[in-house]
Amino acid sequence: MLSHEQIWGAIDRLAERHALTPSGLARRAGLDATSFNKSKRLSQDGRLRWPSTESIAKILDATGASLEQFLSFIRPAELRGATTPPNGILPAGNAIPLIGFAQAGAGGFFDDGGFPAGQGWDMVEFPVAAGHRTGAYALEVQGESMLPLYRDGDILIVEPGAQIRKNDRVVVKTREGEVMAKVLLRQSAKSIELLSLNPEHPNRSFDLADVEWIARIIWASQ
Repeated sequence: MLSHEQIWGAIDRLAERHALTPSGLARRAGLDATSFNKSKRLSQDGRLRWPSTESIAKILDATGASLEQFLSFIRPAELRGATTPPNGILPAGNAIPLIGFAQAGAGGFFDDGGFPAGQGWDMVEFPVAAGHRTGAYALEVQGESMLPLYRDGDILIVEPGAQIRKNDRVVVKTREGEVMAKVLLRQSAKSIELLSLNPEHPNRSFDLADVEWIARIIWASQ
């Protein structure tokens, strides 16, 4: 169940992504300029006011955003607190496995296809229905190597098996155990080229034979 706070927060972040205020986003969508004001989110008697599906459809059309992109702006109410399942298998509901980047480089946490396996996973909540992210898991950013895009403690939701295109943000694990988040610049039948998120770090190229798996980042808790 998505909360009132999450939906309005997603509208605010969609506006920010396009360098707009909530009022500016409303005007671009052909709505009354006050439609998304903070004062309009509660009635005078304190009851919650929700944006209509029509207004959400209009702001998506006005910004060119997809519903999937809008959902990516919805932050979970909690990022921690669930218990670890005994076998590490993705459970029912909205809880998905979580592990840190440093741990992800060790053996035993993924199968040959890059799907979560084994034990030692924590769990986090992710608000998209399970049917839309089968096998998805979360990686916690550790350190500053991915600045300015991702900060220490950010959570990246990764979907192994999702179609990957040029300029997608991806997580790559090499056969030597190195795990990294990059941007896919080019992929051929024999190699991949990756753009580093941090300009202080060099871009990377690998023979596909040296890559254990590559998976697309579908959401980040920024």
